[in-house]
Amino acid sequence: MTALPTKIAASLPQDWTVAELGEAADLKNGSAFKPEDWTTTGVPIVRIQNLKDRDAAFNCFQGDPNSKVPLKNGDLVFSWSGSIGTSFGPHFWWGDVAVLNQHIFRVDLKPKTNLTKPFLYFALLHLTKEIESHAYGLAALVHVRKGDLEATCVPVPPLPEQRKIAGVLGVVQRAMEQQERLLALTAELKKALLHQLFTAGLRGKPQKQTAIGPVPGSWDLVPCEELCEIVTVGVVVKPASHYVEKGVPAFRSFNVREDRLAPNDLVYFSETTNDTTLAKSKLRAGDVLVVRTGYPGTSCVVPKEYDGANCIDLVIVRPKAGVIRSGFLSRFFNAPAGKLQAVAAKHGLAQQHLNVSAVKRTLVPVPSLEEQDDVDSALTTVQRKIALTTAKKDTLTALFRTLLHQLMTAQLRVHNLNLPELPSFIAEDAQ
Repeated sequence: MTALPTKIAASLPQDWTVAELGEAADLKNGSAFKPEDWTTTGVPIVRIQNLKDRDAAFNCFQGDPNSKVPLKNGDLVFSWSGSIGTSFGPHFWWGDVAVLNQHIFRVDLKPKTNLTKPFLYFALLHLTKEIESHAYGLAALVHVRKGDLEATCVPVPPLPEQRKIAGVLGVVQRAMEQQERLLALTAELKKALLHQLFTAGLRGKPQKQTAIGPVPGSWDLVPCEELCEIVTVGVVVKPASHYVEKGVPAFRSFNVREDRLAPNDLVYFSETTNDTTLAKSKLRAGDVLVVRTGYPGTSCVVPKEYDGANCIDLVIVRPKAGVIRSGFLSRFFNAPAGKLQAVAAKHGLAQQHLNVSAVKRTLVPVPSLEEQDDVDSALTTVQRKIALTTAKKDTLTALFRTLLHQLMTAQLRVHNLNLPELPSFIAEDAQ
């Protein structure tokens, strides 16, 4: 196997070479641990799960780490079974020392190699999909043979260029991780704020205990159907029979995200069908869409630009004007008290399902319209922060993928890279 096709190798600059991974590094497989070896304290055992999720809990080993395959922070590892890919120590802190679980190689550079560890990390990251294409097995049980991995060809630029390439890619990667951490923190803030606003409100008024838990004492608890003009369901009978190539957009469950509509992978109905056969589920701006299947209770408001659209297998809730605001009602469905009612009412095992009757019975705490607007406004601010952070993360991810491919194939030389054209919040760190 060669993970760097000859035609690509031939197109590399004259001062670049190509080396098989086995020539440059030794691959040391992790240790197998018996069930009795796993403990809650001791030396962390680095598993594939820990490489995929930095927040995953570590199992531990009480014995001598040198009796297994020890790791120190900064070691390069490559998982060759199931979730195939590479990880570099500085991005996965496990303390002063750890031990490596089976199905993961520790990649040790050989003496006098022409590769640096940070560059090799990014090179293997670039080649992962090609390596995966040569794996064997089914689904999550795929494996990469050690010999195939050792035969993987990696590009070898001059050492100064390797360091610069790894430096630039490292800066972008750290910026991505920063946005991911910020996104996680903001999501936690929103979760806490949802709980606070729908149990204590914004006015500091005394609370009262109700069937759905504590709410501000001045808020009334009202069934959803009494607050709405209609509570109905979108198209459920053979919706695909009405699909056309272009026309009126029809939203499905995966288009409804918490507090936002994601208009991707849309299907369409004809305008004639939308106005006649399927008119019952024709949407208005301000309608609240609630997911029935998959993540029941997840909700968003139909924005103005989709007035007249349609939906498939979603609950449509149309609030009464002057009684309850669309934004407030949607946010309540996404709040813990709303989610708990949806979860309690769901049916089915493989596909959890929320019935229209359950939405009608949902008890909603209702403050004054002014307070509803204030609650909605407070949560809108947090949602905008989430949207901005998500957009930055997506931009950085796209930039990283492009740079990784172009720098590793020499389509872009690092000394020709105009760093000020990078996003301003990472350009300075790269220089």
